[in-house]
Amino acid sequence: MNIRYFEDTDTALLEFSEASPVETREISEDFYVDLDSEGRLVSMTIEHAAQRASLGEVTFRRIEKSPV
Repeated sequence: MNIRYFEDTDTALLEFSEASPVETREISEDFYVDLDSEGRLVSMTIEHAAQRASLGEVTFRRIEKSPV
């Protein structure tokens, strides 16, 4: 997964796959998803990202499976 922020356009791009997108869907104003030929998520684009999200810090935390 890659996260890119384009400061000049205030756009965040979250890439989940290296597949080529074949369709872009507008989810809401300033929020778009790209899908591959099988309808799987390839990437998300957030316009006006600094207004919509806290971009100062990005964290990743893996939550392990709970023992049964």
